[in-house]
Amino acid sequence: MRKIEHLGIAVKDLEASNELFKKLLGSEHYKVETVEREGVSTSFFLIGETKIELLESSREDTAISKFIDKRGEGVHHIAFAVDDIHAEMERLQGEGFQLLYPEPLPGADGKLICFLHPKTTNGVLVELCMDKPAH
Repeated sequence: MRKIEHLGIAVKDLEASNELFKKLLGSEHYKVETVEREGVSTSFFLIGETKIELLESSREDTAISKFIDKRGEGVHHIAFAVDDIHAEMERLQGEGFQLLYPEPLPGADGKLICFLHPKTTNGVLVELCMDKPAH
């Protein structure tokens, strides 16, 4: 793992949260994106080399909606940048971590992603991120 790529924060209202984080961080978000498969709208802020990803649910049945219903708004996950997501998934599975998907999936911000089950990471949802290969 190379670095913390981003912190994911579950929010109820993306527009209001963009304004709040703009004031907090002193800068505008640089991207808003929808990930239909996950049922979320995302917004990204850049702080140094690390990103903050705000996540708003677009449906009632999403992981973000369930998270907010159970815990309220707040830190949802920590994402780590990796050079080879397949090799990292294999390594972590060999170390006993449970992957939420058998193969990486397309995620926001041009990434391939995979999550580790929080029951194997002390209750923290961990995401692996790798830039999608250029074709």
